[in-house]
Amino acid sequence: MPSSTTPSPQPQTPQIPLTCSGHTRPVVQLAFSGFISGSNSNYMLISACKDGKPILRNGPTGDWLGTFVGHKGAVWSAMLNANTTRAVTASADYTAKVWNAITGQELVTLAHKHIVKTADFAADDNGDDDEGNVVVTGGQDKAVRLFDIARPDAPTVVATHDAPLRNVKWSAHRRLVLSAADDRCINAIDVRAPPAAAVVASLAAPAPIANISLTGDGRLLSCAAGNRVVVWDTDALRVVKDFAVDYEVSVAAINPQRSRIVAGAKSDLLIRVIDYDSGALVDTHKGHHGPVHDACFNPDGHVYATGSEDGTVRLWQTNPGTVYGLWQPRAL
Repeated sequence: MPSSTTPSPQPQTPQIPLTCSGHTRPVVQLAFSGFISGSNSNYMLISACKDGKPILRNGPTGDWLGTFVGHKGAVWSAMLNANTTRAVTASADYTAKVWNAITGQELVTLAHKHIVKTADFAADDNGDDDEGNVVVTGGQDKAVRLFDIARPDAPTVVATHDAPLRNVKWSAHRRLVLSAADDRCINAIDVRAPPAAAVVASLAAPAPIANISLTGDGRLLSCAAGNRVVVWDTDALRVVKDFAVDYEVSVAAINPQRSRIVAGAKSDLLIRVIDYDSGALVDTHKGHHGPVHDACFNPDGHVYATGSEDGTVRLWQTNPGTVYGLWQPRAL
């Protein structure tokens, strides 16, 4: 049973987000990189959109850096590798593509026989997950595939679900792939094991899964499922939080400090900020003109990004009113 119910009253702290334009259709997935080597302030943000043109942005400012051009259908997923030199995208055109994130050059196309809904980078046989040489994908055909991009025509099916895939996430902390599907199941997959033994655990969601998210360190997995926000500890693969809310959740992302959960809803335009410990509603924010499809925190947790049906990405402060980046005191 859920441990708490988020109350209906909606406090609201005014804040003006940074609006990042450039897309022409709904933004369906976002991902921040980690801090780029040698910096504690420089990082990137990538967005996937139904317009088929994923965009790379400067993380602190949201400024456009480049558009990856080559897909012929909606792009459902976009992720960066650990050292931010490559990007992988998943599309309705039956492909995933790997790109040079610095030049925008397409490096390889990973062909599928159905819509690809999700992709991420994983570790290679030597345990290296920095370079982006291995990709995991999932889609409408219910299979979780592992690709070595040096041999793109020879993927390995490492697991299957009973319904189409929604998300695959690589947990570098546990060296596992976490796959979520419309069968209300999240599988923890050891890609080093033979396929028959690769699924080491299956986590049951309480309702159809809208989205899953990992904290930056990979230790917490959050799931938006119906009107519930469920959080698992990825070490023990056990539930540590289970909150009931009074709306259908589209995404639930946890900040690195484990103090806040940012949630979107399928039926309204609000962004809700939830206390991680108690499940209490702390704040709400308005800014989008369509429901929020995805949200994620930057590496230090001071900023989070949201992507919406309205075709925009917006950057918000976790603690509105503080001095951070482009949010500076106004001159009197």
